[in-house]
Amino acid sequence: MTIVFNTAMHHIFLGFNPEYIGRSPFIPAAQHSLNIKARDLGLKINPGSYVHILPIEAGFVGADNVGVLIAEEPYNQDEMVLIIDIGTNGELLLGNRERICSTSCATGPAFEGAQIKFGMRAAPGAIEKVKIDPETKEPLYKVIGKADWHTHLEKVNAKGICGSGIIDAVAEMFKAGIIDKSGKFNMDLETPRVRRGTDGKPEYVIAWAEETSIGTDITITQADVRALQLAKGALYAGAKLMMKKMGVEKLDRVVLAGAFGSYIDKESALTLGMFPDCEIDKVYAVGNAAGDGARMALLNRDKRREADEKARFVEFMEIAVEPEFEKEFMMAMHIPHMKDKFPNLKKLLEEKQVPVMVKG
Repeated sequence: MTIVFNTAMHHIFLGFNPEYIGRSPFIPAAQHSLNIKARDLGLKINPGSYVHILPIEAGFVGADNVGVLIAEEPYNQDEMVLIIDIGTNGELLLGNRERICSTSCATGPAFEGAQIKFGMRAAPGAIEKVKIDPETKEPLYKVIGKADWHTHLEKVNAKGICGSGIIDAVAEMFKAGIIDKSGKFNMDLETPRVRRGTDGKPEYVIAWAEETSIGTDITITQADVRALQLAKGALYAGAKLMMKKMGVEKLDRVVLAGAFGSYIDKESALTLGMFPDCEIDKVYAVGNAAGDGARMALLNRDKRREADEKARFVEFMEIAVEPEFEKEFMMAMHIPHMKDKFPNLKKLLEEKQVPVMVKG
């Protein structure tokens, strides 16, 4: 058996005290790979078999990221690639065969639907995709468990909105002029969809109460937009600081890893500014890359040796202590960014005749 997980899970599983990976300088109790008999871990498989645990990169970058590393193999490529494993912690890898840097960003749970007013996990009834007409400001949405996009002719029993739906919704609200690049609502629009909620704060109605199974309107609130801005700002700031450290001007490819990454619309992600500008055709999802790396290590002893070697080759960057972090984070809160240029995004939006101001 091979196992990959974050550093907290790693320590708890092995019986190590995880307290110290939460304290500076965030040193894990064990960093190299481990081979332990299944019987010693109490696992109910062949008691004589070994459990192989992939190595840890750093205090906040665990064996799961090493799984991503050996699955995607940026160390064997000439292109400058950014790999983003999105979760409550966003783990980033940037580099090529010359040099690889990694970091961890505390994105919070907004991408997973938590801390969002009508947020929920990706289960039947969750709105997973959203489109908004820039002229009428009317939405179309797709609900998990329903084959087609919602039309106003049917009741779709929406329960809430999951992470991919939230990313779509906020990106579409920006493209439709419902929010500006600072994330602030435009309250001068002539549509019943944009209103003030019972708390007096702005919100956008995705689904009216009669379309839902919860008996109330499903909305995206100003607080929801802010939560997403905080999450995506952390990811962007992490990527930007690594690029600065490595002297990288532009990305050749962006890889979205993790099960959640497979469901994110890459155009919406680029529009929000979840990562620096890149050709849209060079942005793609690879699914559960950590699991792929674990399977490779299970079946190939050379991959296990490779994991140990390359985990030490990667340079970890603790962005929270970087002097420029706060400045970069603040600028990355804007959609897509306060100052950075997005020529590929600008070209994409111009081709679709979306009248949004994006620096090229």
